[in-house]
Amino acid sequence: MSQSEVRPDPYDAPDDVMSQFPPSAPSWASLPRRSRGLSLRTLIILRWLAIVGQTATLIVLDTLFHFPLPRWQCLLVILASVIVNLLAMGRLQRVDSRLPDGRQTGIHLGFDILQLSALLAFTGGLANPFCLLLVAPVTVAAASLPGRQALVLGLMVLASTTALFFWSMPLPWQNGADIALPVLYRFGIGLALTTGVVFTAAYAWRVAADAEKLELALATTQDVLQREQRLAALGGLAAAAAHELGTPLATIQVVAKELLRASPPDGPIAEDARLMLQQAERCREILKRLSQRPEDGDPLYTEIGLKALLNEVVDPHLGFDLDIEVAVHTPPGLEEPHVKRLAEVVHGLSALVENAADFAASTVRVTATADAQWITIDVLDDGPGFAPDILPRLGEPYVTSRPHGKSRQALAAQLAAAAAAARPARRGKTAPPPPPPEPDIIPSQGGMGLGFFIARTLLERTGGKVVVGHGEGGPGANRGARVTVRWDRRSLELVP
Repeated sequence: MSQSEVRPDPYDAPDDVMSQFPPSAPSWASLPRRSRGLSLRTLIILRWLAIVGQTATLIVLDTLFHFPLPRWQCLLVILASVIVNLLAMGRLQRVDSRLPDGRQTGIHLGFDILQLSALLAFTGGLANPFCLLLVAPVTVAAASLPGRQALVLGLMVLASTTALFFWSMPLPWQNGADIALPVLYRFGIGLALTTGVVFTAAYAWRVAADAEKLELALATTQDVLQREQRLAALGGLAAAAAHELGTPLATIQVVAKELLRASPPDGPIAEDARLMLQQAERCREILKRLSQRPEDGDPLYTEIGLKALLNEVVDPHLGFDLDIEVAVHTPPGLEEPHVKRLAEVVHGLSALVENAADFAASTVRVTATADAQWITIDVLDDGPGFAPDILPRLGEPYVTSRPHGKSRQALAAQLAAAAAAARPARRGKTAPPPPPPEPDIIPSQGGMGLGFFIARTLLERTGGKVVVGHGEGGPGANRGARVTVRWDRRSLELVP
């Protein structure tokens, strides 16, 4: 594998490199299933609000407008809601009932739909303008419950709408006037209510699905960053361990010297004592190196050159039948910058190089250009380039067209060969030759669509700007791909 510095005109980049990817929603097939629901306390508060609103409406209509309401029927329906809420408040004493529960949320929302439908049936049915409130439980269900439960609640609302269309008590009005709305008008109200339920629920479902996917992807990003920080903290733990091991190691050296003095020079005990002293001295050198924290003077962490950083990024990806070229370009008279070795930068660039290596036909180029104001890093490959349906959504979580990467294929082939070689032959039979490698890779390989999202998130946290575009072409019809990361030089450069 070669690392070359040859690249034509480092400042000549295609115009589409700086194009931003527009927002786009993920496909319906990839929507996650939500089952958390709402907490019981939230459901109780919402129902108390509904009870207060329904009671206040009855009082105003009866005392202020003198509508001939079926008071006792309506009060019995509201009383049923009060009883259910009081029973739910009794369950709050149990710790497990305070947590969000999808099944519990579905049952309570189903009761709310039946209670509201009964109240509407006694007060005019679809002629009652408050029938619009039937949209609320389905919207809550779509935003917090799995699709199956939300669909059941939606069907309950549609069944209630149908029942209210065919039967309901007359709409109460002043002076006992009988208002009979035309059948076509009531049908239009029912159709509008059904349409509102479907579109509002679909909108709430989609928004909640996108928010949950983004939340999960950000949590994965946080996990990756914490892992990098834990690895960086190992240096401090090693320094502390070296300090603690210094005293017992000195004791071992003292005892070994005493054994050496008290033993015959050519005896086995003297030979063992000399070996102990030699190994103890070696341990002291190792502990001395461990006690030097990287951030306390190691150039790798405090004053790493830009090209050294790129070499560190591409080093794990060498050796998989690819030429990976690394180059740094600066204007005449300007020295190569020394940058901060940030875990976010190392991991983010490594993920971009891994993606390029998986798609490349034969060559990956990692090129840095540094001028007085900007530090720009380009990762180019000679693969097929970004697919037209992927490019607008690139950077969103769970968007991928990753092939089975070369590194994964090589690793899978090595594991298969090792397993075939280690498998013993049956007694009396000759082991058959290992079968040729299958073209398909095991299903566990393949991208989740989080690699580029995590890389972009980490790099942008350091002040970088990530843009994508087509590369400089490759063998055959390959267009190649380019990912460009640009920082303000002051945010990345290490100022002495």
